[in-house]
Amino acid sequence: MPAEHAPRPQAPRRGLRLRWLTLAELVGILALVIAALGWWDNHRERTQEARDRAAAAHAQAAEAQREARRAALRESFLLTATVVDEGRIRLAAARPDQVIQTQTVIFPSAVRRAPVETTGNPRIDLSWFERGLKDTANGRGADGSEARLPVGIVTTYVEAGETRTDRAIYALGYTLRHRTLRGSRVELDGLSLVRRGVSGDLQPALDKAWGA
Repeated sequence: MPAEHAPRPQAPRRGLRLRWLTLAELVGILALVIAALGWWDNHRERTQEARDRAAAAHAQAAEAQREARRAALRESFLLTATVVDEGRIRLAAARPDQVIQTQTVIFPSAVRRAPVETTGNPRIDLSWFERGLKDTANGRGADGSEARLPVGIVTTYVEAGETRTDRAIYALGYTLRHRTLRGSRVELDGLSLVRRGVSGDLQPALDKAWGA
């Protein structure tokens, strides 16, 4: 065989050098693992504490809002109504420590143009607006159906020795009964609050509500 075709001898493979970790290296790795676990625990605790603080702040804010609403309700004025008969509703403050002095009762212009002033006898009389209500309410509903008339009430009252004023819009419930020979008859049903703390002139708001 020619020399140029003779197989070349292969270089001897180097064996993989394996060695055991020294005690110092094991201690170092263990220290790194412990440090990582400690960092993770601290991070998790900080995250949980942040969540707890956020939840506590949210709960505190919600409680503050509830207390503010309760305080507003305690300081607010609300009328209650008692139907004395078909033609009169007696009004009173919902809270016994609030004493009504005067009231101005305002109706939609189509029902009654001039407001009614009362002193020391809070009430709503059907005679104040019956004619105007019949003229405008006929045809608004079937016989015996319940309806509502928007009414503005400005009340001056005394509370804790101070004179205060409440401006609100109420819905006066009534029933219109059609009678063939004697004309329609109006029955007063009650009163419910629509909006309190109304500023400015109440008349446009009442006219708009009644027109709608």
